[in-house]
Amino acid sequence: MSRPESATATLPDLGLLTPELDRLGVTLGPHSATLRVWSSAADSVELVVFDDTDLDWITDTVPLSDVGGGVWEVETSLLRAGTRYAVRVDGPQSPGNTFNRGTLLVEPYTRGLVRSGYDGWRSVVVDGSFDWGGVTKPAVPLDRTVLYEGHLKGLSKRHPDVPGALRGTYAGLAHPAMVQHFLDLGVTSVELLPIHAFTTEPRLLQHGLANYWGYNSVSFFTPHAAYATEEAQRQGPEAVLREFKGMVRLLHEAGLEVILDVVYNHTSEEGIGGPRSSLRGIDNRAYYRQDDDGAYIDVTGCGNSVNTSTDAASRLVLDSLRYWAEEVQIDGFRFDLAATLGRDAHDTFTPDHPLLRAIVEDPVLAGVKRIAEPWDVGMGGWQTGNFGDGWTEWNDRYRDRVRNFWLSDVDYARRASTSPVGIGGFATRLAGSANTFSAERGPLAGVNFVTAHDGFTLRDLVSYDVKHNLGNGEQNRDGADTNRSFNHGAEGPTDDEGILATRRKAMRNLLGTLLLSAGVPMLAAGDEFARSQRGNNNAYCHDSPLTWLSWEHAPWQCDLYAHVRELLRLRRENPALRPIRFARLGEHTPSASVMEWYDENGETMSIERWTDPAHRTLQYAAASTPEFEAFNRILLMVHGTERPTEVTLPEIDDVTRFVSLWSSEDETPRTDTPSFRPGDIVPLSGTSMHLFRAE
Repeated sequence: MSRPESATATLPDLGLLTPELDRLGVTLGPHSATLRVWSSAADSVELVVFDDTDLDWITDTVPLSDVGGGVWEVETSLLRAGTRYAVRVDGPQSPGNTFNRGTLLVEPYTRGLVRSGYDGWRSVVVDGSFDWGGVTKPAVPLDRTVLYEGHLKGLSKRHPDVPGALRGTYAGLAHPAMVQHFLDLGVTSVELLPIHAFTTEPRLLQHGLANYWGYNSVSFFTPHAAYATEEAQRQGPEAVLREFKGMVRLLHEAGLEVILDVVYNHTSEEGIGGPRSSLRGIDNRAYYRQDDDGAYIDVTGCGNSVNTSTDAASRLVLDSLRYWAEEVQIDGFRFDLAATLGRDAHDTFTPDHPLLRAIVEDPVLAGVKRIAEPWDVGMGGWQTGNFGDGWTEWNDRYRDRVRNFWLSDVDYARRASTSPVGIGGFATRLAGSANTFSAERGPLAGVNFVTAHDGFTLRDLVSYDVKHNLGNGEQNRDGADTNRSFNHGAEGPTDDEGILATRRKAMRNLLGTLLLSAGVPMLAAGDEFARSQRGNNNAYCHDSPLTWLSWEHAPWQCDLYAHVRELLRLRRENPALRPIRFARLGEHTPSASVMEWYDENGETMSIERWTDPAHRTLQYAAASTPEFEAFNRILLMVHGTERPTEVTLPEIDDVTRFVSLWSSEDETPRTDTPSFRPGDIVPLSGTSMHLFRAE
């Protein structure tokens, strides 16, 4: 079991890369093992070894020696693959320190964990050997990437073609039935909600609920054991890790990437008074952000914030990433509340934070996808567009504008007989959000999404005006109040066919916008067949059929799935829809899309038309500038009011016909491809889209 070495020879002079922080955790040798633990303030550190079957029976204790730089070390034959162990740390009683020599602590670099009672944990030495069989990472280019965000358990838990023993497990996700779904749909990268070992908060347990999403990490190196099959759990952490790696290998064999949602911004130790399970007992002052008197500075809203202004905390994060990327072959990471990781010693976000730089520049992490959730709840926490080169960011501005255009604005127009805004802001998002991401970073700096795990599902977004979270035990106080949703005339379930038809078209418009926009699209699992959470927009605490995907679908849901599948095919086949760079006026920019904009009359959009709420119809022409693929040009019609209209196809140089590829007006995707000439009139029903290839 190797440990990451220092990369100071190939990276800038960053303190977190000091060789003193190399090889933390357990390193196995042929006859003994070395344990290294960092604690700058400790007076003593002790290894505690347990019986293999009785986790309360201490069989040996061994002191660690202070070897300098805050590192404590011991070499011992007591540590071998399978050994259950903990550490005990003693130190001064002073503001910010919470040492207690009697507390058994999780070693931060442990690769395996087992439970001991409700709130007890034991680290486990894991060998980690695995035969990858020559399978390598798919390395999907970013412009071809389509993210599919889902929950490890919820994806397969109810799938009828997955054997019962595998449902909801790592092995279940890699079952041929699941792999075939991903491939048939056309996504490239499965982004999993947290799989680091996590636990449920006592507050939820009191309500009979569970932390389902998993944003409550106990360890940054250990896969969550409860997601493994019962057989692997019985065999122990080595088997759990082996099953996880087997899942990765099978998905890679199918050409699918595995992206992990990682939670390095806080831990399950919560606020002061919460559990003292690991970092708090090892060096509370160094690992968590605090003011001078020891009160936590909580910029995550979860009770504590990991203090990445210290080298050891940053190195812990970096080493965890290296481990998952190298030894577990993970393809990329989505960083929860990534702004927290970029805060300095004064708690201020800076895009050139040493940890953020190291994540991009570390050769071990070369080629991995780095996706930032670019905000937290602290001062200056909203940082969309401010991360540096090498980062892709969740684009909340895209989400909000697209929801407004197809939902809130339509709701407003029904009440006021006019839309609140024109189409200009929507067009900017469609074309890659150049007003958010710099020209140097380009459109692929943004992850476009309309829905995610957090918030309404797509179906609920078009079916509810307000959240319905009473089942969460907080009197409907939790969850976002501003959802930019629209129920289209009835709150929740209805038998009104007119409302249902309008909702279905609204979903097609939202999905069409998402999958035809410049940028990296992210589809929330289950939206392809319109799953519902009955209006709950914060279902983090429900491990139940409410959140598990149903695989039994009505005919209209199969039709929606067919639309998503078709849209993803069209995205693959038309490079003009997925530019790598922004075009520059008057310049030839390789792998960009040259964009032209026309109104419903086929005329170049005027300044007045961009902002006029009465004119929410445009034609978007995008022509690729080939670098790796053949020339391609598309035309997309967008009509953003509920009044039908007629659109005249524009006259474009070298274009003699427009071939119809897809329309949101159709309940089922059309199989024919009628063509039109410049100047022809195309009727559009209210709130609709129509895609053409321009030839």
